[in-house]
Amino acid sequence: MRVVIMTAGSRGDVAPYTGLGAGLARSGHEVTLVTHGLFEPLAAGSGVRFHPTPVDPHAVSHSDRGRSLHASTTGLGKLLRAASMARSAAEEMTDALVQAARGADAVLAAGAVAPLGRAIAEGLALPSLGLFLQPQHPTREFGAPMLGGRSLGAVGNRLGGAAVLTAVDGVFTQAMRRLRTRHGMTLPGTAALRRAQERARWPVLHGFSRLVVPRPRDWRPGLEIAGYWWPYDNRTPPRELEEFLAAGPAPVFVGLGSATVPDPERLSGEIVRALRAAGLRGVIQQGWAGLAADADDVITVGDVPHAQLFPRMAAVVHHAGAGTTAAVLRAGVPTVPVPVQFDAGFWAARLVALGTAPAAVPLRRLTAGALAPALRRAVSDPAHRDRARALARRLAQEDGVAPVLAALARLSP
Repeated sequence: MRVVIMTAGSRGDVAPYTGLGAGLARSGHEVTLVTHGLFEPLAAGSGVRFHPTPVDPHAVSHSDRGRSLHASTTGLGKLLRAASMARSAAEEMTDALVQAARGADAVLAAGAVAPLGRAIAEGLALPSLGLFLQPQHPTREFGAPMLGGRSLGAVGNRLGGAAVLTAVDGVFTQAMRRLRTRHGMTLPGTAALRRAQERARWPVLHGFSRLVVPRPRDWRPGLEIAGYWWPYDNRTPPRELEEFLAAGPAPVFVGLGSATVPDPERLSGEIVRALRAAGLRGVIQQGWAGLAADADDVITVGDVPHAQLFPRMAAVVHHAGAGTTAAVLRAGVPTVPVPVQFDAGFWAARLVALGTAPAAVPLRRLTAGALAPALRRAVSDPAHRDRARALARRLAQEDGVAPVLAALARLSP
């Protein structure tokens, strides 16, 4: 089949689909990844074609509106601000998504762009399925991940999950109008389309493991957990980093991925002081936050292959995005999550519950005094490493691509 995978967002919202796409391509499908042009290098060499869409998520996150997310102190407040930012971006991406879908046999609509991808597939009479990296459907069993995951009780959890879906649907109001007026598609509104999707039990596969998030018992049929989709990445660490690793004991990796921070210089200083207080060397990833430090016991790096690097770390400090959380679990090393926003609180809580992390240190409370004791516990308590290694061994036995291949086979005429 000619398959398009549509996604949008940060690197963590894109990279897992390069690995999934490569797996589908090895099985004979022609796969095209449709996302921001910024991420085209991620697909290089994978056997996956690339179709660029406009919007630069790095520029958006560093704009005044992007940085305003730090002004919100609640999960709902951050979500509403993000939804407002995403409306114009969704409309801007619409034409490129339609163009890519016109040559396809099936649409695989991922995460943030799933409602729009599903609508495009409907408008073009194409079969489709959803690919999510977070549990997005409401459940009584845990709080809505995009609101941080804090439980509000059975009823509150379902209401919170429903509120998130309503907010997400609202992002695509202008884009849906564009589908009707510019592309001639006869489509209902986003809410009506979602209700029809639920009645039809639209298939959605989730790219994480049941060992990390068990399937909620109150989910409808058609919502399945596939297992992790590991990113395609054949790079090796740069020479300077290899030399640093060889020069002393295993360091701690510290990186916040695509998250931004209000004061990178202050935060970098707190991180270095925490590492030194814990007696640890550090690999600090600059990331979109702009972290940096220059000393004999720390090295600052750019974009590095997590799959190659993380298993060699004493511990990993990260922003608890879905993609980095998966990479840490795969590596089998202890971790200290530093949740910043959206689903990060949910994943951080899962890591603590699984015993691979001693505690979470939210960004708003990150000081040397808070981070240093968490690092000491992560590195010195063998239970955290033992649990991380045991879980990594079990994850290595799973095949997240196989359920997607099976779902595609069911879509075939």
